Amino acid sequence: MTSVEEPARPNGRIRDAARTQAEILDVATQEFARAGFDGARVDEIAARTRTTKRMIYYYFGGKEQLFTAVLERAYAVIREAEQQLDVEHLDPVAAIRRLAEVTFDHHEQHPDFIRLVSIENIHGAEHIAASQKLGRIGSPALDVIRRILASGQESGLFTADVDAVDLHAMISSFCFFRVANRHTFGALFGRDLVDPAQREHYRAMLGDMVIAYLTADRAAG
Repeated sequence: MTSVEEPARPNGRIRDAARTQAEILDVATQEFARAGFDGARVDEIAARTRTTKRMIYYYFGGKEQLFTAVLERAYAVIREAEQQLDVEHLDPVAAIRRLAEVTFDHHEQHPDFIRLVSIENIHGAEHIAASQKLGRIGSPALDVIRRILASGQESGLFTADVDAVDLHAMISSFCFFRVANRHTFGALFGRDLVDPAQREHYRAMLGDMVIAYLTADRAAG
């Protein structure tokens, strides 16, 4: 994104470019999450941000680039939460449970992220694949998982052959499903997966599931 200032408005007020772009991204996130990539309209985003379609194109280059910027910011939020995760003082079991809780909390608090990822999967992850920023961002959680696994394996608590990416997928899958499939699951089974009354139950269940997998005796089968 460019850092130049937006030209003066008729009333003489110059809006800060970074604030303008952040406002555009806020509204674009809502619009893409609501209508999908194909259904979202740049005109609608412009109207809701009190800017112009021309200025959106000036800052972002077009609808494709705007959607990519929305994805980049959405992923940056969860990556920042992962980077701030401090589990070095915890034992391996408590540490991996805490990491699972961070993902659980993030996905619950950011339903638009879930919808955006679902939309991007419909489009074959073409925007993520084309984004240099997302290609470099990685996942700090994987480094944390690897350290926790190494500690757990060294202490004899965890099974030695657990892969960090597999474990990350396991945690993310439960957290993602709970939000993404809330309505269909509720219609089919009469249970709301994001019912506040059941929140701690599902949060604890995720940790129990992960710990059970990590401590299972593979040779017993």
